[in-house]
This record gives sequence, C-alpha cells and structure tokens, in this order.
Amino acid sequence: MAITFIFCIIIGRLLYVQIAWGSDLQELATDQWNREIPIVAARGIISDRNGTVLAGNRTTYSVFLRPNAVENAEYTATVLSGLFSLDPQQIIEKIEGGKVSEITVARQVGKESIEKLVSYDLAGVYYSRDNSRQYSYNDALCQVLGFTSNDGSGLSGIEKYYDNILSGINGEITYSTDIIGIETDNSVVVYKAAKNGDEIRLTVDMDIQLAAENAMRSVYASSGAKAVSCIVLNPQNFDILALVNYPSYDLNDVPRDDTETLNALSRNGLVSDIYEPGSTFKVVTAAANIEEYLQGNAKAFSNSYVFNGSRTRTVDGTKIKCWSDHANGKHSNQTLAAALNNSCNPCFTDIALSLGSETFYEYLNAFGFGNVTGLDFTGEALGMLVPQTAVRECDLARIGFGQTIAVTGVQLACAVAAAVNGGNYYVPHFLKSIISADGKTVSEYAPVLKNKVISEKASSILAEMLEGVVTEGSGTKAYIEGYRVGGKTGTAQKYEGGHVAQGKYVSSFCGFFPANNPEYLALIVVDEPQGTYYGSAVAAPVAKEIFEDIIRIKNIERYI
Repeated sequence: MAITFIFCIIIGRLLYVQIAWGSDLQELATDQWNREIPIVAARGIISDRNGTVLAGNRTTYSVFLRPNAVENAEYTATVLSGLFSLDPQQIIEKIEGGKVSEITVARQVGKESIEKLVSYDLAGVYYSRDNSRQYSYNDALCQVLGFTSNDGSGLSGIEKYYDNILSGINGEITYSTDIIGIETDNSVVVYKAAKNGDEIRLTVDMDIQLAAENAMRSVYASSGAKAVSCIVLNPQNFDILALVNYPSYDLNDVPRDDTETLNALSRNGLVSDIYEPGSTFKVVTAAANIEEYLQGNAKAFSNSYVFNGSRTRTVDGTKIKCWSDHANGKHSNQTLAAALNNSCNPCFTDIALSLGSETFYEYLNAFGFGNVTGLDFTGEALGMLVPQTAVRECDLARIGFGQTIAVTGVQLACAVAAAVNGGNYYVPHFLKSIISADGKTVSEYAPVLKNKVISEKASSILAEMLEGVVTEGSGTKAYIEGYRVGGKTGTAQKYEGGHVAQGKYVSSFCGFFPANNPEYLALIVVDEPQGTYYGSAVAAPVAKEIFEDIIRIKNIERYI
C-alpha cells in the first residue's frame, strides 16, 4: 500500500512537471542553449511638411561580451579597453565575476572601430548594428524635435510624444551554443527581421523655421533679452509652421552631463511656460465686444461708440490707468478701432466690466484660456485664469487689457488666429502625416474644429481694425508696403514675489497676413529686453522681418 502510494506521487509529479511546467522548462532550456544577437530597428525619421529630413539615423554598432566564451580575459580586456576607452580592470572583473551571461561593452560605435575589432577575432565578443540619431540642422527646432536616450528611446519633444510610432520593433539572430556559450558546429541560425519605425511628417516648414530662427537670434543679440521666442502658424487650420525658443542647444551634442542646463535649454517655453500677455490680449476683449454687439447685447459697445479714455478708473479700490499719461488730450474720445490703435487700457476695462463676468468668461473659455489647447506635445501648461466664482471687479477690469491672467504662447497665438480667421478655433498640431518605412501614407492629419468663438462677420470687422493698428497705430513697424498686415502690440510688466519687478518687461507682437484672409500668423515674445522695451519697438519689427522672408520664400505677390 505504501509503495503504491509513493509510486502514485512520483507519477503525479512527473505529469505535473511535463504538463504544468513543460513550457516554462522548455523556455529555460532554450535560453541556456541558444544565444541571440539583437537586430535594432531603424528609428523612423522626422521630416518637415515638404519631406526634408530633420531627424535621421547614422549606422553605428553595439558591442557585447559573453564571459563564458572568453578564452583570454586579460588579452580581451586590453583590446576592448584600447578600442573603446574603457578601464581594462573593470572588464576583467566582469569577465571573471560570473554573475551575468552577457555584458554590453559599448554602444553607438563607429564602423572603423568595428573593423578593428573584427581583425582581433576575439572569442566571446560580438557586435550588432544599432542606430545613432542625427539631426540635420543642429540646434534648429531643438525644443520641438527633442532628443533620444543612448538606447534610442525618445526622451523629449516629438521624439517622446510619438516614440511608439518612431521606434519600430527590434529583431534578432538566434543560434545554438554549448553550455558555456560557444557556438556549436551544427548551429542552426534563425533570423527574425526588425520592423523599422514609421516616419513622422510635421506641419513645420523648414524654410520658414530657419527664417524665424535667424530673426530670433538677431533680436536676442540686439535687445539684450533674457530669452526670445516665436511661433508661426496657419490660421486656417492651426498647422504650426515654425516654433523657436532662444537660447537653444545642439541636438547633435546634447549636454547630458549638465542636467540643469539641459532642462533649461530643452524646455519648450511657448508650450510649457506662462506669462502675462498685456495688450496683445485686447484682441480677445475686442472680439467679445464686437460679437456681443452684433448679437444685440445692450451692454456691448458699438463700433462707432466714443469712449472717454482720458481718465484713471478706480475699481474695488484699485487704480487702473493707461500706459499713456493722456496729456494734451491723448486717447480721449476714441472708438474701439482707435482704442486698439492706441492700446488704451481704460476702454478695454470698460468693455470687460460692461459685459460682466458671466458673459466675458464664456468668451475666455471658448478661446481656450485656463485650459490646454490639445497640442500634440507633452508638458503643455494650462495657463492661469482666476475662477469665475472668485473673480472680483478689479480682476475683471484688468483681464480686459491683459493683466491678472497668464497664458502660454501657443494659447495666445491660437486665440488670435481664431479671432481673425472667421471665428474658427482648431486644435493646434505638429503632425501632418505618418509615412511607413516603405513610403506609404499610413494616416493623414485632418484639422479638428474645437470651437466657433465668434461669427465670421465679427471676425472680419476685428481683422480690419487690427490692420489699422499696423497701418496707423502702435504696430506700424510691422507694416509692409503692398501687403495687408494686421496685428497687436503688447508690453507687460513682470512680477516677482507678488510685486512689480522694476525694469523687467515682456514685449510682444501678434501679427497676421493677408489681413482679409490670413494665411500666416506670428507671435513674437521678447523676455526682459534691455533699453527700449515697448512691443511696438522691439517685437513688431521682428514680425515684419519674418513676414518679408515668408513673402520671398513663397513668392507671394503684392495685393496692389
């Protein structure tokens, strides 16, 4: 009886091992008697809207060492240390340590070094092809493209956001070995091909991007600013055509050992940082007023209404005044168009207070403030908008002319674009299409309409007023003879520790053309310019320079 019981236990154990553990044990055995050489998938390229390669690959190699297969540890360590600038003693310790079956000796090694390695015919040393990322324009578009890790994974920017599309699927070469890892004479080699990553084609136009880069470098040098930035987009679909943050860094020489510098230079400030926009925000306030008047709201002001701008208002005990001292009748008795030309604060205070918080906040929300735009990029900031339930009259008054609200550059550019393109707020985007490794279009991005912020009629009226700002108002330094340019200047004081930072300003200009049917919009932001700091003098000329370059690049004819 006891013998029968023991026999049953043994049989049961054998059945359990064969059936329950069978597949696991087979995998362990296969792993012990087989070795794999990885075949790294080529990372998909990143190109601009015209197919110009922005991020590509150069062929490099990874070198591996299998300690059990090494015949002469000291000689092997000497050769590898000489070829790859390594510590020979550390290599010997790894070979003799017996803790791992395979060691990565070096990555992203050039062909010349591999040819030398092959000539030594070292037992236990292998290599495989991998890829090193190579960027065609060094620092251009660096905060947008981002960079990869040493093993080829996306760490920032488009490289990170679309990593799953760009990375592909690695393959491998498998062959059988003896128990210590040496390939057997009758080894069967199994090849599993890699699937290369797909191409990401961006909306960016590299010709426009380079023009914007040059303009940003120039104003950075001439203004002595802390930083400068620019975004150019197509108001008809919110394609981002160019985006620059300066200073920048070289994508082919990423300062990986200096984390603080890398974080500062690789940050896409137009997407991730917020600032008080100042008078460029008056475009939104004017848009809300015009639309409400067309809808018959008695609290809105007509286009012919004459504002009495020659005064300082006190709201909730807070004094609100214009940038001008209004001496000699300046800014007195002006229409909305004139108020935009003169950038007169009290007029926009009147609009915000008259419309009231409920109505004005409907427009602020529709224009995307206090929320992300939905841009296909990581780290987009929400901006800062006082909750409607907590907003005071003095807050509302200041929001009307661009204070007590903070925005990202992308938010503001999209808001102005929607205000002048017929009232259509689209989701901004970098992706134009995805192209497979064999050249076929996998998908094509279609514009996504997010909101209808104002009517086409209101938008047309506003665009005409903003054209007046450039022809005869504060934006005249953006004027281009023979072309219809519209826009709005902005000069905002900076705050530190809750108080005005003396002598620190953000100067900006948001312009577009042709004014009657905008195809290009540019937002210029100059952070802490030295000396002259008005947006009309610092930022508007930069927009003109970029627009003139676009006119030349695209061969756009004069309208008259």
